Amino acid sequence: MNKKTMIKIKLVKSPIGRNSNHKLCVKGLGFKKLNQIVEIQDTQSNKGMINKISDMIEVIT
Repeated sequence: MNKKTMIKIKLVKSPIGRNSNHKLCVKGLGFKKLNQIVEIQDTQSNKGMINKISDMIEVIT
């Protein structure tokens, strides 16, 4: 089986007052709280969401 690469990201800024598409990206990446760290698969769709809200998150690995 192939080993899937994972990315850890942390939400550092609140989505309150942001564009509705940005809020949907935060939800789509699996964030529920501020300063939460989630581990997601390294796919093109996830990279696109990370790029869209790059000012709100930190990429850990």
